[in-house]
Amino acid sequence: MVPSLFLAHGSPMLAIEQTDYTRFLSGLAGRYKPKAIVIFTAHWERPVTTVSVSDDVYETIYDFGGFPDELYQIQYPARGSSIVGSMVLDRLSKHGIQAAADQSRGLDHGSWTLLHRMYPDAAIPVVQVSVNPYTPPREQYAIGEALRGLGDEDILVIGSGVTVHNLRMVLWGQKTPEPWAVEFDDWLLAQMERGDLQALFDYEKLAPHARQAVPRAEHFVPLYIAMGSGDPSRKPEVIHRSYDFGTLSYLCLQF
Repeated sequence: MVPSLFLAHGSPMLAIEQTDYTRFLSGLAGRYKPKAIVIFTAHWERPVTTVSVSDDVYETIYDFGGFPDELYQIQYPARGSSIVGSMVLDRLSKHGIQAAADQSRGLDHGSWTLLHRMYPDAAIPVVQVSVNPYTPPREQYAIGEALRGLGDEDILVIGSGVTVHNLRMVLWGQKTPEPWAVEFDDWLLAQMERGDLQALFDYEKLAPHARQAVPRAEHFVPLYIAMGSGDPSRKPEVIHRSYDFGTLSYLCLQF
Protein backbone atom coordinates (compact mmCIF):
# COMPACT_ATOMS: atom_id res chain seq x y z
CA MET A 1 0.00 0.00 0.00
CA VAL A 2 1.29 3.46 -0.95
CA PRO A 3 -0.17 6.96 -0.33
CA SER A 4 -0.83 9.67 -2.90
CA LEU A 5 1.70 12.47 -3.21
CA PHE A 6 1.83 16.08 -4.28
CA LEU A 7 5.39 16.89 -5.34
CA ALA A 8 6.87 20.21 -6.47
CA HIS A 9 8.82 19.92 -9.70
CA GLY A 10 10.15 23.49 -9.65
CA SER A 11 12.96 24.24 -12.06
CA PRO A 12 14.16 21.58 -14.55
CA MET A 13 17.56 22.03 -12.87
CA LEU A 14 16.44 19.78 -10.03
CA ALA A 15 17.33 16.89 -12.37
CA ILE A 16 21.04 17.72 -12.08
CA GLU A 17 21.45 19.95 -9.02
CA GLN A 18 22.53 18.67 -5.61
CA THR A 19 20.37 20.40 -3.02
CA ASP A 20 18.44 19.51 0.10
CA TYR A 21 15.35 19.17 -2.06
CA THR A 22 16.90 16.86 -4.65
CA ARG A 23 18.34 14.74 -1.84
CA PHE A 24 14.84 14.53 -0.38
CA LEU A 25 13.49 13.32 -3.73
CA SER A 26 16.23 10.72 -4.01
CA GLY A 27 15.31 9.42 -0.57
CA LEU A 28 11.71 8.77 -1.58
CA ALA A 29 12.68 5.57 -3.38
CA GLY A 30 13.40 3.98 -0.02
CA ARG A 31 10.04 5.11 1.36
CA TYR A 32 7.70 4.13 -1.47
CA LYS A 33 8.07 1.02 -3.63
CA PRO A 34 5.14 1.07 -6.07
CA LYS A 35 4.49 -1.40 -8.86
CA ALA A 36 3.36 1.45 -11.12
CA ILE A 37 3.14 5.27 -11.06
CA VAL A 38 0.28 7.48 -12.26
CA ILE A 39 1.49 11.08 -12.55
CA PHE A 40 -0.59 14.19 -13.32
CA THR A 41 1.73 16.79 -14.79
CA ALA A 42 1.21 20.56 -14.97
CA HIS A 43 3.00 20.60 -18.32
CA TRP A 44 0.42 18.58 -20.21
CA GLU A 45 -2.75 20.59 -20.62
CA ARG A 46 -5.80 19.12 -22.34
CA PRO A 47 -9.48 20.12 -22.20
CA VAL A 48 -10.34 16.48 -21.43
CA THR A 49 -8.38 14.37 -18.93
CA THR A 50 -6.02 12.41 -21.17
CA VAL A 51 -4.27 9.23 -20.08
CA SER A 52 -1.22 7.52 -21.57
CA VAL A 53 -2.02 3.90 -22.43
CA SER A 54 1.04 2.71 -24.35
CA ASP A 55 3.44 -0.05 -23.28
CA ASP A 56 6.29 1.54 -25.24
CA VAL A 57 9.31 3.37 -23.85
CA TYR A 58 8.52 7.06 -23.47
CA GLU A 59 10.37 9.76 -25.33
CA THR A 60 11.99 12.25 -22.95
CA ILE A 61 10.57 15.70 -23.77
CA TYR A 62 12.77 18.76 -23.16
CA ASP A 63 9.98 21.32 -22.92
CA PHE A 64 12.20 24.20 -21.82
CA GLY A 65 15.04 26.30 -23.17
CA GLY A 66 18.20 28.07 -22.11
CA PHE A 67 19.49 25.47 -19.66
CA PRO A 68 22.89 23.72 -19.51
CA ASP A 69 23.64 21.07 -22.15
CA GLU A 70 23.94 18.46 -19.40
CA LEU A 71 20.19 18.70 -18.79
CA TYR A 72 19.39 17.83 -22.41
CA GLN A 73 21.50 14.67 -22.22
CA ILE A 74 19.33 13.07 -19.55
CA GLN A 75 17.07 10.28 -20.75
CA TYR A 76 14.32 8.72 -18.68
CA PRO A 77 13.41 5.55 -20.62
CA ALA A 78 10.48 4.38 -18.52
CA ARG A 79 7.84 2.22 -20.11
CA GLY A 80 4.16 2.95 -20.04
CA SER A 81 1.49 0.50 -18.93
CA SER A 82 -1.61 -0.03 -21.04
CA ILE A 83 -3.07 -2.13 -18.22
CA VAL A 84 -2.76 0.61 -15.59
CA GLY A 85 -3.69 3.31 -18.10
CA SER A 86 -6.87 1.42 -18.98
CA MET A 87 -7.60 1.00 -15.28
CA VAL A 88 -7.37 4.77 -14.82
CA LEU A 89 -9.67 5.39 -17.80
CA ASP A 90 -12.18 2.86 -16.48
CA ARG A 91 -12.27 4.44 -13.02
CA LEU A 92 -12.72 7.93 -14.47
CA SER A 93 -15.54 6.71 -16.71
CA LYS A 94 -17.34 5.00 -13.82
CA HIS A 95 -17.27 8.32 -11.93
CA GLY A 96 -18.75 10.21 -14.86
CA ILE A 97 -15.50 11.97 -15.76
CA GLN A 98 -14.83 12.40 -19.46
CA ALA A 99 -11.42 11.06 -20.42
CA ALA A 100 -9.38 10.16 -23.49
CA ALA A 101 -6.46 7.86 -24.27
CA ASP A 102 -3.09 8.85 -25.71
CA GLN A 103 -0.51 6.47 -27.20
CA SER A 104 2.25 8.77 -28.40
CA ARG A 105 3.13 11.61 -26.03
CA GLY A 106 6.44 11.43 -24.17
CA LEU A 107 7.24 12.37 -20.59
CA ASP A 108 7.53 16.12 -20.05
CA HIS A 109 9.74 17.69 -17.42
CA GLY A 110 6.88 17.85 -14.94
CA SER A 111 7.21 14.07 -14.84
CA TRP A 112 10.73 12.97 -15.70
CA THR A 113 12.70 15.42 -13.57
CA LEU A 114 10.99 14.11 -10.43
CA LEU A 115 11.05 10.46 -11.48
CA HIS A 116 14.70 10.67 -12.53
CA ARG A 117 15.51 11.64 -8.95
CA MET A 118 13.14 9.21 -7.26
CA TYR A 119 13.64 6.10 -9.40
CA PRO A 120 16.72 6.69 -11.57
CA ASP A 121 16.72 3.19 -13.06
CA ALA A 122 13.37 3.93 -14.78
CA ALA A 123 12.21 0.39 -14.03
CA ILE A 124 8.71 1.26 -12.75
CA PRO A 125 5.95 1.60 -15.38
CA VAL A 126 4.58 5.13 -15.66
CA VAL A 127 1.16 6.39 -16.73
CA GLN A 128 1.16 10.12 -17.44
CA VAL A 129 -2.08 12.11 -17.20
CA SER A 130 -2.95 15.62 -18.35
CA VAL A 131 -4.56 18.46 -16.40
CA ASN A 132 -7.02 21.19 -17.31
CA PRO A 133 -6.26 24.40 -15.35
CA TYR A 134 -9.73 25.78 -16.11
CA THR A 135 -11.57 22.97 -14.32
CA PRO A 136 -12.78 24.16 -10.86
CA PRO A 137 -10.97 22.80 -7.78
CA ARG A 138 -13.99 20.75 -6.68
CA GLU A 139 -13.92 18.87 -10.01
CA GLN A 140 -10.14 18.42 -9.81
CA TYR A 141 -10.66 16.81 -6.43
CA ALA A 142 -13.31 14.53 -7.98
CA ILE A 143 -10.78 13.35 -10.58
CA GLY A 144 -8.57 12.29 -7.69
CA GLU A 145 -11.51 10.67 -5.90
CA ALA A 146 -12.12 8.48 -8.94
CA LEU A 147 -8.63 7.02 -8.46
CA ARG A 148 -8.93 6.59 -4.71
CA GLY A 149 -7.84 3.09 -3.74
CA LEU A 150 -5.10 2.70 -6.34
CA GLY A 151 -2.63 2.99 -3.48
CA ASP A 152 -4.09 -0.21 -2.02
CA GLU A 153 -2.89 -1.90 -5.21
CA ASP A 154 0.60 -0.37 -4.81
CA ILE A 155 0.02 2.15 -7.58
CA LEU A 156 1.48 5.52 -6.64
CA VAL A 157 -0.57 8.57 -7.69
CA ILE A 158 1.49 11.77 -7.95
CA GLY A 159 0.27 15.29 -8.59
CA SER A 160 3.26 17.16 -10.03
CA GLY A 161 3.03 20.93 -9.73
CA VAL A 162 3.85 23.83 -7.39
CA THR A 163 1.69 25.61 -4.83
CA VAL A 164 3.35 29.03 -5.23
CA HIS A 165 4.38 29.45 -8.86
CA ASN A 166 4.70 32.97 -10.25
CA LEU A 167 7.72 33.28 -12.52
CA ARG A 168 7.28 37.06 -12.72
CA MET A 169 7.89 37.32 -8.98
CA VAL A 170 10.89 35.02 -8.52
CA LEU A 171 13.92 36.67 -6.94
CA TRP A 172 16.96 35.07 -8.53
CA GLY A 173 19.58 34.05 -6.02
CA GLN A 174 17.41 34.72 -2.95
CA LYS A 175 17.24 31.73 -0.62
CA THR A 176 14.98 33.15 2.10
CA PRO A 177 11.27 32.97 1.23
CA GLU A 178 9.09 36.03 0.83
CA PRO A 179 6.51 36.30 3.66
CA TRP A 180 3.54 36.34 1.29
CA ALA A 181 4.55 33.01 -0.27
CA VAL A 182 4.87 31.43 3.17
CA GLU A 183 1.51 32.86 4.25
CA PHE A 184 -0.23 31.33 1.25
CA ASP A 185 1.20 27.87 1.97
CA ASP A 186 0.42 28.28 5.68
CA TRP A 187 -3.21 28.98 4.79
CA LEU A 188 -3.42 25.85 2.62
CA LEU A 189 -1.97 23.69 5.38
CA ALA A 190 -4.32 25.15 8.00
CA GLN A 191 -7.38 24.27 5.89
CA MET A 192 -6.06 20.77 5.30
CA GLU A 193 -5.46 20.30 9.01
CA ARG A 194 -9.08 21.30 9.65
CA GLY A 195 -10.36 19.21 6.77
CA ASP A 196 -12.08 22.28 5.33
CA LEU A 197 -12.48 21.25 1.71
CA GLN A 198 -14.94 24.03 0.98
CA ALA A 199 -12.40 26.68 1.96
CA LEU A 200 -9.75 24.96 -0.18
CA PHE A 201 -12.13 24.92 -3.13
CA ASP A 202 -12.71 28.66 -2.59
CA TYR A 203 -9.01 29.51 -2.24
CA GLU A 204 -9.19 32.28 -4.86
CA LYS A 205 -11.53 34.26 -2.59
CA LEU A 206 -10.25 33.19 0.83
CA ALA A 207 -6.52 32.52 0.69
CA PRO A 208 -4.11 35.39 1.34
CA HIS A 209 -2.10 36.41 -1.72
CA ALA A 210 -3.94 33.92 -3.93
CA ARG A 211 -3.51 35.99 -7.10
CA GLN A 212 0.23 36.31 -6.50
CA ALA A 213 0.71 32.65 -5.65
CA VAL A 214 -1.48 31.23 -8.41
CA PRO A 215 -1.62 33.63 -11.36
CA ARG A 216 -2.54 30.62 -13.51
CA ALA A 217 -3.73 27.31 -12.09
CA GLU A 218 -1.93 24.67 -14.17
CA HIS A 219 0.71 24.08 -11.48
CA PHE A 220 -1.78 24.30 -8.63
CA VAL A 221 -4.54 21.90 -9.67
CA PRO A 222 -2.43 18.72 -9.31
CA LEU A 223 -2.64 19.40 -5.55
CA TYR A 224 -6.40 18.80 -5.57
CA ILE A 225 -6.07 15.65 -7.67
CA ALA A 226 -3.48 14.19 -5.31
CA MET A 227 -5.57 15.19 -2.30
CA GLY A 228 -8.72 13.61 -3.74
CA SER A 229 -6.95 10.33 -4.50
CA GLY A 230 -5.60 9.95 -0.97
CA ASP A 231 -7.07 8.33 2.12
CA PRO A 232 -9.73 10.75 3.49
CA SER A 233 -9.50 9.20 6.96
CA ARG A 234 -5.89 10.36 7.36
CA LYS A 235 -4.72 13.95 7.69
CA PRO A 236 -2.37 15.23 5.00
CA GLU A 237 1.29 15.14 6.01
CA VAL A 238 3.97 17.64 4.98
CA ILE A 239 6.93 15.55 3.82
CA HIS A 240 9.07 18.46 2.62
CA ARG A 241 8.91 22.25 2.71
CA SER A 242 11.43 24.72 1.37
CA TYR A 243 11.60 27.68 -1.03
CA ASP A 244 13.87 28.83 -3.81
CA PHE A 245 14.27 32.20 -5.52
CA GLY A 246 12.27 33.83 -2.74
CA THR A 247 8.86 32.69 -3.94
CA LEU A 248 9.07 29.25 -5.59
CA SER A 249 7.54 26.76 -3.18
CA TYR A 250 8.84 23.20 -2.79
CA LEU A 251 6.00 22.19 -0.49
CA CYS A 252 5.37 18.43 -0.80
CA LEU A 253 2.51 16.50 0.76
CA GLN A 254 1.45 12.95 1.41
CA PHE A 255 -2.25 12.05 1.38
